[in-house]
This record gives sequence, C-alpha cells and structure tokens, in this order.
Amino acid sequence: MGPKEKKSGHKKKKISKAERLKQLQEEEEKKRLKEEEEARLKREKEEQEKLEKQRIENEKWHQLEEKDLQRRTEELAELNLLEGCFLEAEKLKRDTRSLAHWKHYIQCDGSPDPSIAQEINTFISLWKEETNQTFMEVVEKSKLVLRLIEKLKLILMETPPFDLQEQNVIQYQGSILQLQELLHLKFNKATEILLRQASTLADLDSGNMEKVIQDENVTLYVWANLKKNPRYKSIKFAGTQIGFEIPKILATSDIALRLLHTHYDHVSPLKLVRTEQENNFLMTETVTDEGTKTTEVKTTEVKTTEEPVSQEDQEECKPQESGSLINSEDEIKVEDQDVTEAQRTSDKKDSEAEKGELEMRLLSESISAGKRWRTDGISNVSYDAEARLISFSLETFGPLTLIQDSHVNMPFLSWELKPLEINNVLLIVTTLFTEIQIQIKENLCKLISIKIKDKEHVSNLEGKWMSPISFIFALKEAGLNIFPSGHSHFYVVTNNKNPSVEMRAYRQMALLSSAFAFGWSKWNIVCNTTKVIFKAREQPTEELIENPKWVLLMFSGDRAQRLKMDENSDSYSEALKEGTEFHSTLYHMLKDVASREAMEKINNSNCLFIDSVCHMLLSIRFLSYS
Repeated sequence: MGPKEKKSGHKKKKISKAERLKQLQEEEEKKRLKEEEEARLKREKEEQEKLEKQRIENEKWHQLEEKDLQRRTEELAELNLLEGCFLEAEKLKRDTRSLAHWKHYIQCDGSPDPSIAQEINTFISLWKEETNQTFMEVVEKSKLVLRLIEKLKLILMETPPFDLQEQNVIQYQGSILQLQELLHLKFNKATEILLRQASTLADLDSGNMEKVIQDENVTLYVWANLKKNPRYKSIKFAGTQIGFEIPKILATSDIALRLLHTHYDHVSPLKLVRTEQENNFLMTETVTDEGTKTTEVKTTEVKTTEEPVSQEDQEECKPQESGSLINSEDEIKVEDQDVTEAQRTSDKKDSEAEKGELEMRLLSESISAGKRWRTDGISNVSYDAEARLISFSLETFGPLTLIQDSHVNMPFLSWELKPLEINNVLLIVTTLFTEIQIQIKENLCKLISIKIKDKEHVSNLEGKWMSPISFIFALKEAGLNIFPSGHSHFYVVTNNKNPSVEMRAYRQMALLSSAFAFGWSKWNIVCNTTKVIFKAREQPTEELIENPKWVLLMFSGDRAQRLKMDENSDSYSEALKEGTEFHSTLYHMLKDVASREAMEKINNSNCLFIDSVCHMLLSIRFLSYS
C-alpha cells in the first residue's frame, strides 16, 4: 500500500473570539443605524403628516371662524330681536302693577289698599281704637293683616329698583312694621282678656286653667296656675303633644304661661330694599333673603327645659313645607332647624349641615334693633334622633329659635330643564338631600314634588300656582332655599362663572325652553370661568325619552360650539364636533339641528313664560352652583 497523498491548498484560518465579537458589533451597528434611519424617516413622515393635518385643521378652523364672523352681525341682530320679549314682558308686568289699584277698587271688599298711605294709616288707627277684642276676633282680623303685610312685601320684591322711589320704600316698610307690632300687641291684649276669665276655664281635674285655640295662622296654648299645687310641675295640654315643666318655686306662684305658635315670622328684621339711585341690582339679586324663616312645629313638647319636635318636623336635614313660630308670654320662639333659613351673622361659622346637626340660638332683647342670635342662657342641650326629641334648659324665658344653614341645599348635584309642551317646562334640581321638581307654565310656577332620599315628601306648597317672585319667597319660607344670594360664595364651594356669560346662557336657554331640554354636565367644572358647558337635546313631545341623545354644548358668551367629546369621555377636550360649525349664539347653534316643529314652538313662546323661566334660572344659578 503506497503512501497517503497530501491535502492540497491552505488550511482555513480560524477566527478568534475578538474578531467574531467585532463582526457582531459591526453588524449590530449597521442594523441600529438602519433602524434609526428608518425611525427618523418615519418620524419625519409622521411629523409632516401631523403638520399637514394641523395645517388643514387650522385652515378649516379659520374658515369656520371667518364664516362665524361674517354672519355674527346678522345672528346677533336676530337674537336681539328675539330678546325683545324680555322688554315686552317687563312692560306687561308694569301694566299689571298699574292696574292693581283699580282691581282692588272694584273688588269692594272693604279692605284697604296697603300701597296707599292714607288707607293703610286709617286702617291701623281704627284697629288701634278697637278694644276688648277676644282672641278669636283678633285671629280673624290677623288674616287680613297678614295678607296686607304679604302684599307690601311682594310690592317691594316685585317692583324693579328703577320703579321704586325712596319715599315709597320707606312708606311700605314702615307700614309693615306698624302692622306687625300692632298685630303682636293685639294678641297680647287678647291673651290678657282671656286670662281674666281663667277661673271659668279651669280644668276639672287639676283646677288650673288650660286653653288651646288653633287656627291656620296661629295656635295658642295658655296655662294659668290657679291652685298652686306643688305636685303639678309637669303640664301637658289635652289632645296635643305640647307640654312643659316648671320648677317647684313656680308651681306655687301666681304665674301664667303662654305658648304662641305662629305660622309666620314676626321677629326677623326687614331686609333693606334699595332704590335705583342707591344701587344697580343684578337680576340674580332681585329676591331678598328673609333672614330667619319659620316653620310649622306640629308635635312639640315645651317644658321650660325640654322641646320634643314631631317626626315630620325633625327629619334630619329635610326641608318642610310651612312656616310657624312658638312664643311664650315672653316670646319664646321655636323654629325647626331642618326647614328654616339661617340668620347669618358676621361672626357665625359654617354649620355642619351635612350631618344634620342642630344649632340653637337664644334671641336677646335687642332683636328689635336687628341684633344677632345668642347662645347665652341655654344649657343641657341634647338631641334624641330616634325619638326626635330636643331637650334643653333655659335660665330665663325669652325668644328661642332653632336655625338651619341657609345653604344646606348647595351646591347642587345636578339639574335639568325639560319642556312638557309649549310655554310649559319642568325644572328639576337635585341637592345632597333633596330632589325638587318645579313646573313653570306661562308666567306662573308650581311645586310638583319633593323627594328626600328617593321618598316622596308631601308639602302644602304643592299644586299652588304663584308668580316667580312669590314662589321663590314661599320656597325660602319653607326652608327649600335653592337660591344663592350675593354672599353665598363665602359659604359654598362654587364653580364661579363669568356673570355676563352665565346671564346670556340663561336668557337663551329660556328662549329655547319650549322645545329643547338642557342638563348638567360634569365638564362644566373643568372648563375655565369664561365658558360654560351643559347638555342639550330636542324634546318635541311630552313623553319621556328613556335614552335621550344628549349633545354637549360649550358657550363663551359670544360663541357657541358643539363638542366632540360626550359625558362619558375619559378626558376633557374642546375639540369641535365633526360636521358642525361655530355660531355666535346658542339659539343659532341649536337652530341648525332643530326640527320644524321645535322652531314653531320656540317662535310661538309667550314672552311672560320666557321671562319667568329666565328669572328662575337666574335665581338658581346652577351653572355656578352645581
């Protein structure tokens, strides 16, 4: 076997690890550079596309703005023509006030015209001369007196400042004070006459005088200690929940005790009414606060130291329907904490309304001078929530009150204004504790329902048609205060909006209210103070729509637009809805999408109805207080 042949050629050179690592690095670097170049080109392309898209959007935006500017004059002129209904409504209301004297004259009911100084002064003088009137006679006369006081208050509230002369304001306020003082004096005199008959009215069991007189405006409880039996320290009036306890020293003394439960407020001082020369009123300030309001206490046990309040009157933080006071011989005044409006003082702290806590204030003798509530002389205060019993001890007899935070219903959780038919809308305001439904028809308002924790609550205001100002006054009297005052922003966390923008929005909502529904939007608190956002939709029929298709509108006073986002969007955006345009007014914004039927309703709306809706919206101010 011969020798093996040698392999031809050179051996393949072995690559070292360093060289292999270098090659991998070079390949990775090439790959990275390629990827970077591709990413750069992609970014440039995306940037170019973004710039192009932005350019197109800006161009479209400018075109829409230019189109809006071109028709702005025409739209504003048309809106100004439509808003002439407010001037027409004011003229009609002025004519109605002018005819009031004639209407009163042709009634021939024998009652004086409270706006005429000679007639009201004659009435007061003649009544002063009447003596020895029984309590029931005074009660009957008080009905007329209270009507006269209410008329004078409504004149002061309903008459615009520019129509009020200073001398008339002084005259009306003076007449109110005289009537209030004379009425209280007459009740005191009648009580004195009643006590002169104490022996004939003595109770067969106790031998002491016990008398109860009930009426729609007042309820009198009188007790006279005739027997002076020290065992009778706890007294309860037969057939009532009213009672009291007295110490032994008084049980053996010649004393009498009166509890005068009035359904009206004769203690709170009158609010100052300024004329046009003194102050230019905002429309939102045309209704004055009444200070401390009064409410009906239906089952109350007054013991000199204890005051149980009825189940209806002590619903925690739940407004009630009617007002009243309780007064002793020395004017003990009791008001339901949960239904009355607070008497604000400069040094009073915010009450914890959310917890429904009660605050008691003892009214000092300086009430006639318009002073403040005090807590002096009240001790051993306790509240039994289950029994709804308030217990306390008094050092002396004196005016006593339970006070509610006037802003317990603010801020609002939501609101909705929806049409029922032409010149007829339903306004729903939802607060932390209450849902209030108000119907506005023509130039009148009516309370439809009150829901407290989803349960219907009966109110004696339900079903009563009133003018907007009278209605607002009545709601506040009942403790349903949903009307911010000029100082409310100090007590309520508000979503302050530009007053001019807010007012324009309310006026145009009122113009459209016969055909379009409006509602609360969570985005209103997100946008700045110069803009408002709310929901809107057309509602052509009275039938409720289970799944209404709302659209979001943003309004800045001089521009209205439909937003691309909706109520369920994750983030806030002011982007314009595709296919929509800018308009200078809400009216023209919704006119673009309104049906023929809706526009007919809007054009045929009554001017007094539009004015009434606007007045309610301006009084509630839900765009700032929701």
